[in-house]
Amino acid sequence: MIDAAALTRARIEDPGSIARAWRARRPGDWPEDGRHLFVAADHPARGALSVRGRPVLASRTDLLDRLVAALARPGVDGVLATPDILEDLLLLGALEGKLVIGSMNRGGLQGASFELDDRFTAFDASSIATHGLDGGKMLTRVDLADAGSVATLEASGRAVTALAAAGKLAMVEPFLTTRRAADRVENLLDPDSVITSIAIASGLGATSAHTWLKIPVVTEMERVLDATTLPTLLLGGDPTGHPDDTYAAWAAALALPPAAGLVVGRALLHPHDDDVAAAVDIAVSLVHGGRS
Repeated sequence: MIDAAALTRARIEDPGSIARAWRARRPGDWPEDGRHLFVAADHPARGALSVRGRPVLASRTDLLDRLVAALARPGVDGVLATPDILEDLLLLGALEGKLVIGSMNRGGLQGASFELDDRFTAFDASSIATHGLDGGKMLTRVDLADAGSVATLEASGRAVTALAAAGKLAMVEPFLTTRRAADRVENLLDPDSVITSIAIASGLGATSAHTWLKIPVVTEMERVLDATTLPTLLLGGDPTGHPDDTYAAWAAALALPPAAGLVVGRALLHPHDDDVAAAVDIAVSLVHGGRS
């Protein structure tokens, strides 16, 4: 188990150690096979702490233990997270030789009246470039009945432009959404809604040269992925069905262009049998064909 007290002492006694560690970190290499596996851990900053209905992400030490275990597995290319989590992993030495994507907009708190006015409250393009991160990710949800969505679209467009100017990857995660109740925003996961979200996201920013998409695995993925030529990472989500069915759906979607890999968080960090290493190894085999 990680020494959480040592992380806290470092933050109290030597906060400058974080900036020094970013400068000294050995960066990751983009995979030669053009396929990518990222572990995601940016849910807590949006107040989303549950996996399959259980609030298991509330323990930071447990989350860090699982992330360190996942990142240590051969074939895991990188991580996507907010500054707080990435800095803990940095101090633990877990980011050496890994690709790092900074999560940018976490202001659309789960269940909030303002959830779809998803403000950029974490990384910005400047800090991503300064710390040598490889890119930034933005959640871009659009509810045609919620005026807050336009602010998210505008901010996402500016972020795509700024990241491209810095030569950094802009990972856009689009959804069409609807508000089912006052405290419940639901992503629309039918193929036509996902296709529409792809079309909207693809046009954000002054250039799409550095834009990658992050989309859910839904039905009719051949038609869905035909909606773009942008490199596309598949979202693992929070599966509720049998793991074999989830893995089969991922494998089928990964066989289609322009699918370029997986971004998986809760499904790997809290698998049904709680064996993080085994779940990660299955994801590696799906993405990299058993590369070790």
